[in-house]
Amino acid sequence: MISTWRESDRSDWTPSHWLLELLGTRLVARGTEPPVFSKKEKVPAVREWTIHLWIFLHGLTPLVLQQAYVVYTGRTLHPFAVFWLYTTAFYGTGVRLVQNIRRLGRVYGFLDGDKHERDDIPDVGVGRVTTELLTVPILRIAMSVYLSYRRTQLPLSFNWGWLFLEIGVYSITVDFWFYWYHRLMHSVTPLWKYHRTHHLTKHPHPLLGAYADHEQEFMDIMGIPLLAYGTLKLVGLPMSFYEWYICYQYVAFSEIIGHSGLRIHGSAPSTVNWLLEMFDAELVIEDHDLHHRYGWRKSHNYGKQTRLWDRIFGTCRDRVEGHKENIDYENRVTFPLF
Repeated sequence: MISTWRESDRSDWTPSHWLLELLGTRLVARGTEPPVFSKKEKVPAVREWTIHLWIFLHGLTPLVLQQAYVVYTGRTLHPFAVFWLYTTAFYGTGVRLVQNIRRLGRVYGFLDGDKHERDDIPDVGVGRVTTELLTVPILRIAMSVYLSYRRTQLPLSFNWGWLFLEIGVYSITVDFWFYWYHRLMHSVTPLWKYHRTHHLTKHPHPLLGAYADHEQEFMDIMGIPLLAYGTLKLVGLPMSFYEWYICYQYVAFSEIIGHSGLRIHGSAPSTVNWLLEMFDAELVIEDHDLHHRYGWRKSHNYGKQTRLWDRIFGTCRDRVEGHKENIDYENRVTFPLF
């Protein structure tokens, strides 16, 4: 993938170029090089609780602001106000996550770094990536407001016990629908044309999850989340607007960091990882990285939240750097809060 736009004449830049630059999406700062490690050097493990703390700190922010408004004014928010509040918060969380990934990359480097640097947003994809990034929060929050927002329900009135269950079940359910949709995109010839663009990157940038054709992006942004939401409602879980928003934050975190290639051993965050680990079915950053690096029409590691369905249906690929014997549990990584 050719990416020269960051060094090109800025007078030729479009608003999309400027937005990506101003948001700090450059994975490796100008004039610096990330550390490079051989594949036999141990991969440091992440303190999982610091990821949960980061997600809750950012995910609960709009809920707290809305609750404070209701308590102070005695009025509930109109659906349009809720839409703008939570969409803005979604944007802010995504930007902060990419900036954190860049900070961690300066210290811990990237997977397969001894062979290849990370891809950047390609010249031909600047507009497409920007459009998709702007679209994700808008469409997801609009869908959630329409289907689940109730003005009579206060932000912090939901049952926390249900929330912790829903976070885990939602990620597994999202992954079930995503696994089969993703696997079919690879194996059914007429569908491959909608997924091929996304696989042009072999060492993806965190934002290249959005480098895809519109048909794929529609399913990623709305189709799969809607199927998962409907499934959870069908089995009787509450899934209020606020619970769904927190579940979104977990899924979005995995979507972004899963395309980062960070050389750290961290599972896609979930409240049921302890159970998934019993069956070697948790997903780590390297799993989706290998899907891009070695996958084309025939592939593996189709899941993007867990490896549960890959494990059940026999499509897991062995890890190269993050196998159990090569994990450093002594020098753990703390995911930075700020």
